[in-house]
Amino acid sequence: MIDIRHLWVDCNTFQLQDITLKIAENEFFVLIGPTGAGKTVLLEALAGLLPIKRGKILIGGFDLTEAPPEGRGVGIVYQDYALFPHLTVLENIRYGLRFHRLDQQETGTRLHYLLETLRISDLKGRYPAHLSGGEKQRVALARALIIKPAVLLLDEPLSSLDPGFREEIRSLLQALHKSSEVTFIMVTHNFSDAFSLAGRAAVINNGRIEQVDTVENIFQKPRTTFVAGFIGMKNLFPAQFRSGKACIGDLEIALGRVPDNGVTHVAIRPEEIVLLSQATALKKANNLSGVVKGIIEYGFFSEVQVAVQQVIFRAIISNKTILEQGIQEGEPVAISFEPNTVHTL
Repeated sequence: MIDIRHLWVDCNTFQLQDITLKIAENEFFVLIGPTGAGKTVLLEALAGLLPIKRGKILIGGFDLTEAPPEGRGVGIVYQDYALFPHLTVLENIRYGLRFHRLDQQETGTRLHYLLETLRISDLKGRYPAHLSGGEKQRVALARALIIKPAVLLLDEPLSSLDPGFREEIRSLLQALHKSSEVTFIMVTHNFSDAFSLAGRAAVINNGRIEQVDTVENIFQKPRTTFVAGFIGMKNLFPAQFRSGKACIGDLEIALGRVPDNGVTHVAIRPEEIVLLSQATALKKANNLSGVVKGIIEYGFFSEVQVAVQQVIFRAIISNKTILEQGIQEGEPVAISFEPNTVHTL
């Protein structure tokens, strides 16, 4: 459906560099990466809003690299909704139709469907200033979909919503995607959104793609140190590998498999590390004694930092467990993790 070939986009001090990506028809695809990585730039290049330095963009088999925005069959929804404040909800939704020649009867049917599906029929006469964040987002979705796009681009559509509206819009996106033949591409920083909505994703960093994979594989099998750090593998260490073990300085860690040639790091998710009192520590692989160096609280959970020799491990555990085990800064503790939870990259 979407075939991006060696795409370069020059935005003064920032560049998209050699982006090659294929997205299937009716796929829900997600772009993730840190702020300033180039995710929105890629969306705007697909929409025809930014000039292409070199490379090609094919949609539905047609080369649309030089096509104007209205000739691409692409709709876009921005994070700030970009609704016209002087137009009513209905006028905002119908605005894009002036640039597209669509059958009026079909458009009327589609308008009714969108108003009902997005639950905004009662808002037709209102102005954006009198809408909530969730209502504005639903209107922006209707405006983008009324032109019957082949591709819908979503730039952080859920980031500015409170939890209740966020879940509502997420459910609406799922329903709209399943009931249409539209290909969805969404930018998000929220890993829960990626897991619940998308099958595949691309991680972008500094204008380059670091990894394209299923969402599950990106979180479970990162291919680069950047991806590992970005998805929250806070225990990321350079290592040497000998006899099926990873050596971090003088510390040896057992691995669940023989590492591939060329790997240079190990990574362990903080939630995979179990904390035990030294008295109850089990004698098995990757059971290590250390000292608690810090505790950082995050609501119901905390990050416990444990120094094992010169290496700081980070574990995420519940505050209830911290209280039950009497874990305190400066106290000795044991950490344990299974060999098959140690990733090599």
